[in-house]
Amino acid sequence: MQDVDEIVQEFLVESVEGLDQMDRDLVALERRPADVELLGRIFRCIHSIKGASGFLGFSRLGDVAHAGESLLSELRDGRLVLTPAITSALLQLVDAIRLILDHVRDTGKDGTEEWGALISLFQTLQGGHDGNGNGNGNGNGNGHHPAESPALVPSEELGDVAAAADTPDPESAGIPPGSSPPPVALERRTDTVARSNIRVDVGLLDRLMNLVGELVLARNQVVRHTSLKADAGLTATAQRLNLITTELQEGVMKTRMQPIGNVWSKFPRVVRDLAVQCHKQARIEMEGRETELDKTIIEAITDPLTHVVRNSMDHGLEGPEERLAAGKPAEGRLLLRAYHEGGQVNIEVSDDGRGIDPDRIKAKAVQKGILTAEVAARLGEREVFDLVFAPGFSTAAEVTAVSGRGVGMDVVRTNIERIGGTVDLQSVMGQGTTLRMKIPLTLAIIPALTVSSRGIRYAIPQVNLLELVRVDPAGAGPGIELVHDAPVFRLRGDLLPLVDLAQALGGPRRHWTAGGSQDAISIVVLHVDGRPFGLIVDDITDTEEIVVKPLSKLLKNAMLFAGATIMGDGCVALILDVPSLAHKAAVLATGQGTRREVEEEDDQDQTRRAATRLLIFHLGDHHRMAVPLSEISRLEEFPADAVEWAGHERVVQYRGAIMPLIHLADVLGHQATSPVSGPLPVVVYARRGKPVGIVVGKILDIIEETLPPEVANSALPRQSVVLQGRVTDLLDLEAVIASHDVVQPDSAYSTPALADTGV
Repeated sequence: MQDVDEIVQEFLVESVEGLDQMDRDLVALERRPADVELLGRIFRCIHSIKGASGFLGFSRLGDVAHAGESLLSELRDGRLVLTPAITSALLQLVDAIRLILDHVRDTGKDGTEEWGALISLFQTLQGGHDGNGNGNGNGNGNGHHPAESPALVPSEELGDVAAAADTPDPESAGIPPGSSPPPVALERRTDTVARSNIRVDVGLLDRLMNLVGELVLARNQVVRHTSLKADAGLTATAQRLNLITTELQEGVMKTRMQPIGNVWSKFPRVVRDLAVQCHKQARIEMEGRETELDKTIIEAITDPLTHVVRNSMDHGLEGPEERLAAGKPAEGRLLLRAYHEGGQVNIEVSDDGRGIDPDRIKAKAVQKGILTAEVAARLGEREVFDLVFAPGFSTAAEVTAVSGRGVGMDVVRTNIERIGGTVDLQSVMGQGTTLRMKIPLTLAIIPALTVSSRGIRYAIPQVNLLELVRVDPAGAGPGIELVHDAPVFRLRGDLLPLVDLAQALGGPRRHWTAGGSQDAISIVVLHVDGRPFGLIVDDITDTEEIVVKPLSKLLKNAMLFAGATIMGDGCVALILDVPSLAHKAAVLATGQGTRREVEEEDDQDQTRRAATRLLIFHLGDHHRMAVPLSEISRLEEFPADAVEWAGHERVVQYRGAIMPLIHLADVLGHQATSPVSGPLPVVVYARRGKPVGIVVGKILDIIEETLPPEVANSALPRQSVVLQGRVTDLLDLEAVIASHDVVQPDSAYSTPALADTGV
């Protein structure tokens, strides 16, 4: 009996996988009805399900699959061509088989429903053929009127393809013995490559990931205690443990990674069904479907992505008549795009529809009482689009089965922020709308910055970190200022709102004087949804990889914390939920005066949106160079005697691993006129998950500049621009490192992955 259960379970798994592929193939076949390979793959899927259901005694499943196979046989034989009605019927077949398989999974039987209506529909679409060359004479069997059946047109197009196709073995194609081969022959599958993957229970992977997490915690504790002892043998053993743990961690995390195409695979069917329902024409395109994410992230983004796609179809894309009147093709375009950037995954959902009218959004927000007319008049474009995510907000004129109730986009943002991601909306009237999600690769093990406030340590995910600032009242730099009784810091000309961590966690309010503070202050500059703010802490410790542990049920309502972790000394540290912290402190609230000065709103808002943050440094005595700050993981300084050699490469020991060094002057052929003295300034760049150190000259500044379009969109590795009134070489670090080729794919050493965060 156990063997039978295992066979049924294997049948269910393979059938569900085949139906998922069939969903995609049917949508593709509707666009390419002459594609013999697609038709053959669909036929083989249904034929396999029918054969296995007969062997296992699932007669009702066999009857439904046989009816679909008969219709597919007519298409394969060239007696029918694919029409929208036939495609819809075959998609109904997929849904019906899924329901029967669910019943088999739950009860072990294929249900009591006879599915007579669906089988009759297939017979009607066949025009009276029963799949074996017999007809019923009237062409509309089982009470269906001829007007309800789609027109059946002979296919000359398929006949042309048949001449070039190979004739398959009759039994493998599902042709009864003695029958002549069909006019359209299906290509024989020639791939004999053995399957190299195995199925592993998800629960086993979760347990394995938990064990690796515990091993990482133990590794952190060993490395921490080893650093306090002068024992060479113990240090070497700890380094070996560190390398093995890192490689094991990366391997286990890869077992949990899944391509985002697994989520996207259902969207062609969703788009097609919504296009029919909304009387629109649309096609879906996908880029980067091979981009991988952790399983838990995949599960968390499925529902938000589905809602965004449905919104794009209902609100974004226009009907064919409206598109033609606007000079657009009648068929709309929906683009799904995924790519890695800055240690995160970017997911974009774009349409070429009508776009979003900012004036209409502001009017609707005022009507619903979300904000006043005075505040609405001062909003920038980005703040207006943020109103779309307000709870209960919707611009739909009427509620439909697809959308219009105003209960979707706020849930989308909440769910994405819950996993440490951000959501951004951009739109141009008449051209379309793009919704961009930035989400972490995994939630299990993340790099974090540890800080302390009032003697308690906290962890801040590096994905939210921009930079660290130390404010010394005795120095010549700017100090803390008060605007409307709220503390701010003028960072490179922009007002940065500040949040006191101790006060946000329920401590007493810090008393600010008119001149700011008399003590030195540490500020952690964070960002939420692209907007920066400063977090005042008592002390900044270091960065390390932490294992995220869920909070107890008693702490589920503590919205300021995303979880907990165990530090290297065995103590527990809470992980701060940066978006919740920003929202509670209201530093990013719409219309807040501390976010920017009212008189500079129009000019500076446009400048900041288009500005690029750049690191400026000298190479040699007077040669100015710059790199985008988004390409840099960290800035470090190493003493000259810390540089060692590994083979023909200069390296340093960095965070328990070995990091290769590139001297930028050597790569660019630049000769310094004065010898280098003192610590080496190093820019750490994460390439393919591995850190690479680039030795530069004197660090000058971090600035924000609006680059000309021809420079911002250029693919050149090095070009000259004018920054701060001085000629500066703008570098592409990836091109610089590629020219040096220091990172070998099969390196003799291993390094831990670094998140691509700010300095």
